[in-house]
Amino acid sequence: MSKLTDAPKRILIGRALRSDRLAETLLPKRIALPVFASDPLSSVAYAPGEVLLVLSVAGASAYVYSPWIAAAVVVLMGTVVASYRQNVRAYPSGGGDYEVAQTNLGPKAGLGVASALLVDYVLTVAVSISAGVENLGSAVPFVVEHKTASAIAVIVLLTLMNLRGVKESGRLFAVPTYVFVAGVFALIAWGAFRGLVLGDTMRAPTADLEIRPEHQGLAGLALCFLLLRAFSSGCAALTGVEAISNGVPAFRKPKSRNAATTLALMGGLAATMFCGIIALALATGVTMAEHPAQDLLRDGEPVGTGYVQDPVISQVAAAVFGDHSVPFLLLAAATALVLFLAANTAYNGFPLLGSILAQDRYLPRQLHTRGDRLAFSNGIVLLAGAAAALVYAYGADSTRLIQLYIVGVFVSFTLSQTGMVRHWNRLLRTGPDRARRRRMLRSRAINTLGAALTGLVLAVVLITKFEHGAWVSLVGMAVFYVTMHAIRIHYDRVAEELAAPDGPSEDSLRPARVHSLVLVSKIHRPTLRALAYAQLMRSDTLEALTVNVDPEETRALRDEWERRAVNVPLKVLDSPYREVTRPVVDYVKRLRRESPRDVVSVIIPEYVVGHWYEQLLHNQSALRLKGRLLFTPGVMVTSVPYQLRSSELAKQRAHKNQDWNAPGSVRRGPLDGSGEARSGAE
Repeated sequence: MSKLTDAPKRILIGRALRSDRLAETLLPKRIALPVFASDPLSSVAYAPGEVLLVLSVAGASAYVYSPWIAAAVVVLMGTVVASYRQNVRAYPSGGGDYEVAQTNLGPKAGLGVASALLVDYVLTVAVSISAGVENLGSAVPFVVEHKTASAIAVIVLLTLMNLRGVKESGRLFAVPTYVFVAGVFALIAWGAFRGLVLGDTMRAPTADLEIRPEHQGLAGLALCFLLLRAFSSGCAALTGVEAISNGVPAFRKPKSRNAATTLALMGGLAATMFCGIIALALATGVTMAEHPAQDLLRDGEPVGTGYVQDPVISQVAAAVFGDHSVPFLLLAAATALVLFLAANTAYNGFPLLGSILAQDRYLPRQLHTRGDRLAFSNGIVLLAGAAAALVYAYGADSTRLIQLYIVGVFVSFTLSQTGMVRHWNRLLRTGPDRARRRRMLRSRAINTLGAALTGLVLAVVLITKFEHGAWVSLVGMAVFYVTMHAIRIHYDRVAEELAAPDGPSEDSLRPARVHSLVLVSKIHRPTLRALAYAQLMRSDTLEALTVNVDPEETRALRDEWERRAVNVPLKVLDSPYREVTRPVVDYVKRLRRESPRDVVSVIIPEYVVGHWYEQLLHNQSALRLKGRLLFTPGVMVTSVPYQLRSSELAKQRAHKNQDWNAPGSVRRGPLDGSGEARSGAE
């Protein structure tokens, strides 16, 4: 790595870490909670509002159904959390839903789950950051005016934080997440105290507004469809629950127990905050509409396009704490920040899942490699690029993006829980003892309930959100599925082609003869070194090869060759069109045609330089020639390096950094139990 690129990388990402320091990056529960659960915890900032927005279609009177919808979401969340506690105990390796489906339902189901999760992780980043930008924009108009650029800038910042490593980013995310959770609980507690004990009347800023319903007097199937749509919107509170099951390897030991405990904490906190905000929204008279400019009325007149509809949590905080009071401002700041950080759930889940998929040959092997800071850097960068593209395409509009949301996560929920049911069925057939059998039966019952409920919700989401954008998620899943399937086919085909046969083969037989060719342009130190190396090889035939591009230079080379009495014959290839590469390639191919069982060894002297710009000035012909010869069977290409003085600078940098990041180093991951990376040619 050149000094030009190394210095900024160290400033932005930090000094590289040795592989044996991986244990230092593992997370305790207090850090794992904000790292893996910031998405479901922060969803209370927008999920209650999504419920009320959908119900507003039927007018404010439909808000009476919101407690029942909240109760249904909480029941579903409790079921999913309980189900995933079984997952992390049964499959602690970090494969999560993918591993469960792959093992119990087959490769196709596993690949389907992986596709759904990858899409959901990308959407998590896009939705969370877009929502955070919109919340911040209510206080900072500049952000709204440049919403897309601001969202992409936040993605870049979050990417750099994660590239520094999981533990460091976890510390950064812990404070705002805990401040947000504490603020919401303080909001709920103070609101309950004021309302139930002090008997205060708390009114939201929109309490005096009226809703002009789009559809009045809904009943029967129409009302049922509306409630199902509101329920599916409220299910956004469950996104990110699966990230903990994918991130079990990042926990400190005992990994499974710590992950299960973190799941329970996350579920309890998220459910309490979700219900509390719904209750306070009803108590304070919060009024919202999908199209506020036309559907919200003040004194019988629409509020107009200049009206800015604040999120539910902001309206509730204004009613409970007082508009623009210190607690209100603190909670508003924490809410905006935690929405940005909610994307961190995906930044931890996507790279881990990508690493496992790469290990299973469904994604490029580079995603299985840990970077300088022991994070899966390639996966982090890939996620950031995909999320930024989505934000740009949708203009950082969370309302449009959220319609694409939660489809993928419920696909993975359903297949994972179905796989867990089959897992317990298989273990029960092994005849365990009574106590163990009782635990298995309980776990199977939990996972069966989870599979049934999540499957039902998936159907509801697809029916109610398909036309609103869910189809885009399905297309994304299909693209991921087909791409990963094609990559696996490629890797399998290459592995089959490269497999060493049991008996003798053409590759294991010694060639009849070896013809060595040393490329020469002039007689200088690199040429003499290459000739000396070629003579050491003791080939059957050896000749120096030059291309007659300039007759004067060729004549001078011949004279110098004879004057020095070089004991290697010099062959001159004519090139009437002044090409260098084609005559050499044609000559090599002719040798191969004349003696198919022989091997041609082409030896090329090259300069080793110390600066990137020097590389542009040297070795270009050698690079082109090597590129052509690689496609010629029976030809071996050898580079003989000659270090220029400037290369000493690179050597000094390599010596300085050899303990942690030698130039050209190739890292493999994950690490084994001894802290050493598994390596090998692939």
